[in-house]
Amino acid sequence: MERRLVLLVVTACLALPAAALPSVINIGALFDDDQEIAEIAFRSAVERVNADRSLMPATELRFFIERVSPHDSFHAGKKACQQLREGVAAIFGPQSLSSSRHIQSLCESVEVPHMVASWDQSPSPFAVNLHPDWRMLSRALVDLVREWKWERMTLLYQDNSGLVRLQELLKTPTQSRFQVTVRQLEGDDWRPLLKEIKNKGDSHIVVDLHVSRVYQFLKQAQQVGMMTHYYHFLFTTLDLAVVELEDFKYGGTNITGFRLVDPGRPIVRQALDSWTMAEFKGLKSPMEREGIRRGVSIVVEAALLYDAVHLFSKALHDLDRSLTIEIEKLNCQRDQAWSHGLSLVNYMHTTELEGLTGVIRFDATGRRTDFIMDIIELSRRGLEKAGEWTPKGGINITQNYTELRQEREDQLRNKTLIVTTILEDPYVMMKPDWQKFTGNEVYEGYCIDMLEEISKIVGFNYTIKLVDDGKYGAPDANGQWNGMVRELIDRRADLAVASLTISYIREQVIDFTKPFLNLGISILFKRPQKKSPSLFSFLNPLSIDIWLYMIAAYLGVSFMLFVLARFSPYEWYSPHPCSKETDVVENQFTVLNSLWFTIGSLMQQGSDYNPRSMSTRLVSGGWWFFALIMMSSYTANLAAFLTVNRMVSPIEDVEDLSKQTKIKYGVMKDSATMMFFKVLHVQSKVLHVHVWCCLWSPLGVRIPATH
Repeated sequence: MERRLVLLVVTACLALPAAALPSVINIGALFDDDQEIAEIAFRSAVERVNADRSLMPATELRFFIERVSPHDSFHAGKKACQQLREGVAAIFGPQSLSSSRHIQSLCESVEVPHMVASWDQSPSPFAVNLHPDWRMLSRALVDLVREWKWERMTLLYQDNSGLVRLQELLKTPTQSRFQVTVRQLEGDDWRPLLKEIKNKGDSHIVVDLHVSRVYQFLKQAQQVGMMTHYYHFLFTTLDLAVVELEDFKYGGTNITGFRLVDPGRPIVRQALDSWTMAEFKGLKSPMEREGIRRGVSIVVEAALLYDAVHLFSKALHDLDRSLTIEIEKLNCQRDQAWSHGLSLVNYMHTTELEGLTGVIRFDATGRRTDFIMDIIELSRRGLEKAGEWTPKGGINITQNYTELRQEREDQLRNKTLIVTTILEDPYVMMKPDWQKFTGNEVYEGYCIDMLEEISKIVGFNYTIKLVDDGKYGAPDANGQWNGMVRELIDRRADLAVASLTISYIREQVIDFTKPFLNLGISILFKRPQKKSPSLFSFLNPLSIDIWLYMIAAYLGVSFMLFVLARFSPYEWYSPHPCSKETDVVENQFTVLNSLWFTIGSLMQQGSDYNPRSMSTRLVSGGWWFFALIMMSSYTANLAAFLTVNRMVSPIEDVEDLSKQTKIKYGVMKDSATMMFFKVLHVQSKVLHVHVWCCLWSPLGVRIPATH
């Protein structure tokens, strides 16, 4: 019997856990006065943890909530010390950065976990911050800007903390050709600053602003005429989904942001449904109340606090398996510390949890660097997911191209566009009887027909307007553009349809479609006219130099024959060979006979005189061979000249153009060809510098060329 009792006692002892949590664990929470929804999320999370028997089945969480004024770190510290005297195992909040850092230092001194749900760049060994690391958020902004291929943008920030969140974008210009303008949003009236940005021509704007002021910013942008499809606003806040954007859905405005809480996930839907109407009615903020009513999303801070309570409970449950935890009442005035605080923080840093904000996972330094953010864009149906960003994978656009194209076409449908153009045959021309027509019917041409077909396909209307200064568009010495490019930059025209050349410098300020015609820089000159044969056309097969050389050779060979014949005894003979008594001898190669012999050989007719000596025969043979080659070449060239009209181009490339001075040349002023030679002139290309100087010399004539 005694043995049975001992076994029962041992078995009962083994069945009990090695350590047991207290029946009640106190936690403290500090909320700013405007954090109603965060308090609701905190209360809901505590109730859900207490209702979940799989977590701390014999323990209940009890919270102490205190409200503090934002940035009042003194009173926040006093209330935190009061909660520590009650024996809390962790302190949650507040949101204010200055107050949060003060509470963080208090918790560090007593070694109590401090649960943070807002961004902060200063880590602490006893702080558990569930907010995504600010470096990762800044990286996401850079990746998105590069995905869109922005090369010029304006950064607007509200306070100094915004500069910290935007610092990766501020570093970008040193690594690439980005042009970044940084301006601060001061006061409540930002319309003068927005007008300045509009007049400057900046259309890509990154805004770091508190979520409560986003609607005010967009409303003022709408008042200055910036809520159109020309502008793209990228907001850094993670709470863009809770902002009421109904007033801006139909203006074609490009509004993009990030979202950490996906309302489509079941866990998020359950959390939203669990908040009672009584708690919902207690919200003071109309924006938060409307966001919850529509079931769109909750602010990130509230979701992070909700996850923080669950993370704290799970880590405490895991720590209870290995340690006997005792909650101590601490005094800020004494040198006291909770012995289990550091262990609990380490457990939370190693715990993984699926929460409202996705998978909660910390790196070795205690930062949350592995998370998923949705990229959301405003459409006529509201904010929709366009892609997602992860620290490892970067940007992943999931938006369907067909849907995106359909949305763009819907924005253009039944809209009237101002189309700027310039008269240039055969692209845009005035009808011969244009006085009988009005409006768009005055014009005809390839570009007009193409514009009409595009408008029928997309469904927009248009009004054609000739460019005021009659130019295509080029920058002056101050960088100011003219022509159609200027009208597009100033938004005086929505579209330019003309024979406008796509160039690198133009692509810096306006966007081009795919070209309807591919052309390079060509040299156009008058075709040489065929002339009727003249009296001396027989001389054309050979150049004047060759004719002169032949005459010189003819005289030289004749003189050589005359001299050699005088010196050679074999060229002297008796005119009466039958009479042996006479001493009279003659030489047949006199000056005239030598000239006659040479010209007869050249004309392939021969003569009555033949050389007798070896020297004169060698000279004669060489001359005959020379005559054979020359007469054969002359005959062949003469036949070609008489039967074929050869087209000889005096200019084959830019180098030939620069070397000659007979033909005047030029380009149209402010055309793409002019800008091409101007840029090469600035870059000191010797050949093109010469061409540029000739273009602007007094002899230069600027004529229409490539535009």
